[in-house]
Amino acid sequence: MGRRGAIGAIVCLLATWLAGGAAAAPCRTSGPYDKWLAEFEREAISQGISQQAIAAAAPYLTYDQRIVNIDRGQRVFTQTFLEFSDRMAAAYRIQRGAALIKTYAPVFAKIDAQFGVPAPVIVSFWALESDFGANMGNYRTLSALASLAYDCRRADRFRAQLFDALRLIQRGDLRPSDMVGSWAGELGQTQMMPSEYYQYAVDYDGDGARNLLRSGPDVLASTANYLVGLGWRRGEPWLSEVRVPATLPWQQADLDIKLPRAKWAAYGVTLADGRLLPADDLPASLLLPMGRFGPAFLAYDNFRVYLQWNNALVYSTTAAYLATRIAGAPPLHRGNAPPPLAFADVKALQASLVRASYDVGAIDGFLGLKTRQAVKAMQVKYNLPADSYPTAELLARMRGGH
Repeated sequence: MGRRGAIGAIVCLLATWLAGGAAAAPCRTSGPYDKWLAEFEREAISQGISQQAIAAAAPYLTYDQRIVNIDRGQRVFTQTFLEFSDRMAAAYRIQRGAALIKTYAPVFAKIDAQFGVPAPVIVSFWALESDFGANMGNYRTLSALASLAYDCRRADRFRAQLFDALRLIQRGDLRPSDMVGSWAGELGQTQMMPSEYYQYAVDYDGDGARNLLRSGPDVLASTANYLVGLGWRRGEPWLSEVRVPATLPWQQADLDIKLPRAKWAAYGVTLADGRLLPADDLPASLLLPMGRFGPAFLAYDNFRVYLQWNNALVYSTTAAYLATRIAGAPPLHRGNAPPPLAFADVKALQASLVRASYDVGAIDGFLGLKTRQAVKAMQVKYNLPADSYPTAELLARMRGGH
């Protein structure tokens, strides 16, 4: 993981070739950090970033090997939906979220009229990303971004973020000394990357700056603006808990399959309290985050915005569920899901799926969307209920080859 030199150069050349010959972003293989930084600053000026903004940022544009080590050593997220939601959609977050909606009632009324994003949706992200502003991170943003832009693993991504961080300084939103956040460069109480901050932040308290670290109105309205940018649809639901019958054709439970609620009702799906679903044409997907014996939800088009925010299904489902709880929904029905596969067993299952020519992404022990799709296909092959959730039975069948 720590090797550079010739291997790093090969990686950069390969990236150039895959891009059809376009020059890769300068990175560690281009020379020492000081030389790289001088070239970066010259390019910033050519992009219209002022000398004054660059000079203000300069003392903070230091290289930090710890940041690169964190980026290269990220642990895989392996908690189940119930494990994660039990911890993150905790009662105190629900209560605190509801209280803050009352505190900021005039702001949320204005946001709803302008952006069409409900208060519980915004507050759920506020809760999960920073505990309502209590934990925004303690890393120097400019140093983190510069270190990751210099490292060759994701140089293009972080180079662009660093340019926009300088633009935030130039625009007067933040001072370099204020730019403290997560190790990967996210800033503010809902943890936006600098490019998101620059594009979507709005001044909602009227002080002339867009401050997502300290201004509650700016944080809330900017989050709404960003969600609209990701595709939020005014007046539509995002997630609702349902009950599903044992006779459901399980292969229909797939985020890639959208059916009218009338069709789900015809399959016997009901609201969580047993009442009938509205028999209308509103499209929805059936989401079974822990298989057919666990919690069940109808996920609407707005749920896809959650996946745009964070494509980890467990995080997105938890954020959407927390928003429903803050909005007044009762606790979910936990069901009786089978014990989750151990980390090593998920990796073994992924390896078996790859050998069977399915695309699972990385063999990393993480039950992501690609792995779930491959699991579903294998369940169909073995004539098992195709709910996309891996079980010991499926793993045994694959190991046995029958």
